[in-house]
Amino acid sequence: MLLLVGSTNSFAQLIAVLVIFVGVLAVTLWATRWMANYQKGLNNGRNIEVIETARIANNKWVQIVRVGDTYKALAISRDEVCYLGDVPSDQVHISPNKEVSASFSGMFEKARGELKKKEKQDHPEKLSGADSDGEKDRDSCGQ
Repeated sequence: MLLLVGSTNSFAQLIAVLVIFVGVLAVTLWATRWMANYQKGLNNGRNIEVIETARIANNKWVQIVRVGDTYKALAISRDEVCYLGDVPSDQVHISPNKEVSASFSGMFEKARGELKKKEKQDHPEKLSGADSDGEKDRDSCGQ
């Protein structure tokens, strides 16, 4: 009888620890999202915006930055930032459909679609099936 009471007590402790763990995860998720939205709100309507970043080596990037109505090219490394020069505004191409905050489910579906597309390219015989004698269709592989 004592063993049953002890196992019930440890089961209750396990459930309590799991509930506390899930609660801490929920609070962490909420705090992270709140901080992201808060920081995103700080940058809206400012006069400085990073237009594009290109990595040229480990810890070295080239950035095009909009400052007011002018565009500047900057070389950025771990320790310093160097001004490269002005970029004429007619040479800067800004993509109109710039997705800054994509949802995880959207990114997951996009990756899943690309994986299916690659799978179809890598294994076209799955789509064409086999002939009656069991050989692959040669037209499907381009041979």
